Amino acid sequence: MTLKMKHSVMVGLMGRHADRFHEYHPARTLAERLEAVRQVPGADGIEIVYPQDFGDDVQAALHQVRESGLPVSAVNLNVKTEKIWQEGSFTSPKPEVRAKAVANLKISMDLAATLGAGLVTCCPLIDGHNYHFQADYLRQWGWLEACIAEAARHRDDIRISLEYKLNESRNYCVLGDMGRSLYLCEHLGLPNVGVTMDVGHALIARETPAESLALAHQAGRLFYVHLNDNARDWDWDMIPGTVSFWDLIEMLYYMDQINWDGWVAYDVNSRQSTPIESMSATIAIVKMGEQLVQRMGIEEIQGFIREGNPATAYTHLFRSLL
Repeated sequence: MTLKMKHSVMVGLMGRHADRFHEYHPARTLAERLEAVRQVPGADGIEIVYPQDFGDDVQAALHQVRESGLPVSAVNLNVKTEKIWQEGSFTSPKPEVRAKAVANLKISMDLAATLGAGLVTCCPLIDGHNYHFQADYLRQWGWLEACIAEAARHRDDIRISLEYKLNESRNYCVLGDMGRSLYLCEHLGLPNVGVTMDVGHALIARETPAESLALAHQAGRLFYVHLNDNARDWDWDMIPGTVSFWDLIEMLYYMDQINWDGWVAYDVNSRQSTPIESMSATIAIVKMGEQLVQRMGIEEIQGFIREGNPATAYTHLFRSLL
């Protein structure tokens, strides 16, 4: 079968991109970034970040998004870059900071409802620790659970999708892998709390992305997918399939098996290409990857999995590339 997934572009990635050495792409206004997305073939919608993409005038930003005609796949809550989050957001030892994080999550949920998105995704990168004896592990997890639970009960028509990552900006993030994320979801027991499966984050956590996808699906907690790539060493946000080719192919196979018809958003940066070129190539490569899976044969792949013989499987898979 052909996947019915929808392709979303992160609006923020269509503007400034820099590291500590160089600025590769200049800053652009929200209107300019929305127009850039419209120039990406195959882009079905956008992921927009609160508060950064909304700026000082939320209503003006909402108007620009509506005027663009681009559907919104998710509102992405950023609780890491502002000074207030320096010691944590949902797990800050300061109650007033945790309350602010919950308030921002509730605002993001309201914005998602206004934009017809139905989902807020959040990667709590500032929550965790860097050193031994820095964080109170016995209290930290409880703070995280309490914050997410309070926000989830704010409205049951919007889903909260938590994105895990091993590290950055904390050396050890509190939601470091799929296992912890699913534990949190199951322990809360709330139907509108699930997981954003980011392939690059799965790779640096030394997971097999397709296996993690399957686990989240079986738990009923797979809400959202981010596709990108790296060499399992750092979260470089590369074009999918350019490094971990077989991980991409296996992901697409299992997305076919679970009949994934939700959104796939692209967290991709390229220092050598323009944002429009990078996103255009990304979506094109993923669509060609889908075609490759079909060319390799769904039934054939199922047979190889049952047989469990990598020699036979890879002979066929590589032959399919010729």
